[in-house]
Amino acid sequence: MACLVSRSGRELQRYNNMGGRQVVGCIPYRYKEDVDGNMSDELEVLVVSSQKGQGFMFPKGGWELDESVEEAACRESLEEAGVLGIIEHELGQWYFISKRHGIYYEGHMFPMFVKEQLDTWPEKDLRRRIWMTVGEAREVCQHWWMKEALDILVQRIMLSSEQGKKDMVLDDSLGF
Repeated sequence: MACLVSRSGRELQRYNNMGGRQVVGCIPYRYKEDVDGNMSDELEVLVVSSQKGQGFMFPKGGWELDESVEEAACRESLEEAGVLGIIEHELGQWYFISKRHGIYYEGHMFPMFVKEQLDTWPEKDLRRRIWMTVGEAREVCQHWWMKEALDILVQRIMLSSEQGKKDMVLDDSLGF
């Protein structure tokens, strides 16, 4: 069972060597279902509203000392978006200036293939969550580094899909 309370406080927060927070974000994604309930190849991503209500982004938050970076990505996706799934290989690491503190933060981004969407989650009353196309997410996401991570995810999925098609053609030609 998932924990239904968000962590709070900065006692366990990780900081980089410049004094900025280390944050972890996640791009929850799924493939859209057609009218018959079959999975299509159209990608959808889940964005959440900012706590302050200004714009949308992917779930993200502080990476804490008692968890791995992947565990932090899972926790943030659960707390902010109410989704559970499979964390995949890291999309990258970015340095960006905190608007509030003016110092460099370190951000790590991961894709999550969503397996379950909860009806109740810790920040349900604080945020809205919306499934949308990649293009729509690129438009509304307020962080440049998250947009770059989204582009990397799309490229990775396209390359994987192309490789899968090549493998299928090869299998067919070998009589498998």
